[in-house]
Amino acid sequence: MNQSIYTTHSARTTRTGFKRIKKVCFALSLALCSAAFAQNNTVVRWRQVVGVITAPGVNNPVAGITDTNGNTTAQIDSGTAPWTTRGGSARINLATGEGSFDVEGLVLNGGSATGTPGPIKSVVGTLVCNPGAATQAIIDTQSVDLSSQGNAGLSFKLNVPPACASPLFLIRIPQFGLRWIATGAVPASSASDF
Repeated sequence: MNQSIYTTHSARTTRTGFKRIKKVCFALSLALCSAAFAQNNTVVRWRQVVGVITAPGVNNPVAGITDTNGNTTAQIDSGTAPWTTRGGSARINLATGEGSFDVEGLVLNGGSATGTPGPIKSVVGTLVCNPGAATQAIIDTQSVDLSSQGNAGLSFKLNVPPACASPLFLIRIPQFGLRWIATGAVPASSASDF
């Protein structure tokens, strides 16, 4: 009789142990799947490119790091005239650094150069990682020609830092201090390159 009590108790202990192991394995598999999904969520695409909206002569900076004394450094100044676009998009794989951008009709909106890029003959794409944080990183593409109609496009590869949160994509002009004149809008993330 003692033998049957021991066997019953041992069987219950074994079943309870298996249930615990199954629960732990299930929890671990969920955690690993979540981590894998988060790591694979590396492609960011901006479905639109829009021009900077600013009054003539007014700076509209983005990013920038504020120190303990309240001084802002590493901000990216805007072109001091309004720009508009007809269309465009940008995408970058944050894991590999491969990406591309295109913009159509990037032209001034005001003044005697309205409807043209004015004196601007080339642009660069700029990825800003962790904007406003102490770990902010600003990574530029090589420059590409901007047509007289305001069209440009480029495929590139950047050295993206391992942590790139809240990424921004800007189009800047190499002339006049790399001011930004357009930005990627409507960002979306994906686990695949779409």
